[in-house]
Amino acid sequence: MNQNWQHFLIKAQAIFNSETDITFTNANINSPKALYPILHLGILKISGSDAAKLLQGQITCNVNDITETKSSLGAICNPKGRVLSTFLLIKTPDAFLMMLPIDLLDSIQKKLRMYILRSDATLDNVTEKLCLFGLNEQTNSNNVERFNTHQDTFISVSFSDTVNRQLIIADTDTAINLWTHYSTKENFTNANSAQWRYLDLLAGIPWLSNATTEEFIPQMLNLDELGGISYTKGCYTGQEIVARTHYLGKAKRELVLAECLSAHPPAPNTNIYTLDTDFDQGIAKVLLALPTPNQASDQDNTNLIKHSLLIVLQNNENATHKLTIKADPPIPVTLL
Repeated sequence: MNQNWQHFLIKAQAIFNSETDITFTNANINSPKALYPILHLGILKISGSDAAKLLQGQITCNVNDITETKSSLGAICNPKGRVLSTFLLIKTPDAFLMMLPIDLLDSIQKKLRMYILRSDATLDNVTEKLCLFGLNEQTNSNNVERFNTHQDTFISVSFSDTVNRQLIIADTDTAINLWTHYSTKENFTNANSAQWRYLDLLAGIPWLSNATTEEFIPQMLNLDELGGISYTKGCYTGQEIVARTHYLGKAKRELVLAECLSAHPPAPNTNIYTLDTDFDQGIAKVLLALPTPNQASDQDNTNLIKHSLLIVLQNNENATHKLTIKADPPIPVTLL
């Protein structure tokens, strides 16, 4: 993380609980206008005259459909069609910026570097040079499409087509000036970083982790519905499996929103069962779990809190009944 950006956030009463989690002593989770520091995503810059060609042979979305005003979700797969990482790809005048989970950035950089060979392409981790934060305003976004992109002295990407929710990418000085402007002139309040991740969870954006990499094909993460898969772009690593799934019928699993009541959030890749299977075979896996904000305390179970989940669930008639996580006692899971 950029040290000047870190010092600025500390002055704004940020508490760094971990390398990816920030809370604020003055956070207001009920504010309709909020700013969120984002540390769980990193930025990989792909530049050079062959940058688009390099990406086109490795990612699920069509590079030619991405413009300076329209970004896209996508995935990088292994040869078996399993997703190594999801990402948001942004085109700038001289390069591409790939936003992806910080824990997976190094491995993705190494994988892409294998395919450069003699191409004119350069891969740079610019996470330390650029700052990320989120902006959320509970006002109508005037029907701006999700992933529409604006570029000036900074980059903003729309993350919603119903409210004004934007991902901001800027150099350190610009990021500090923007945060200061929004907080002092526009009445935005500081919000915890986990809250932005929760908004992504509700939006069904499938960010992966070390625990979930290479577990799912893109359609299981609903990337087709999110515009992150092109079936006409030609070959890329894993394309045969992705295309076969599309043309032979629906994927056997899909990403859905759920919730549970537990003392701790279920870990990524935790198996979910039905009571009918007697824990013999998992029918779903947890992609991400986060505490649900603004929840009332449970008077009967004071040590339990509600968690919101993204789970990858089998498509069959039994998959919606009596879902549970193996524990003592078992933890019921409810689809939303």
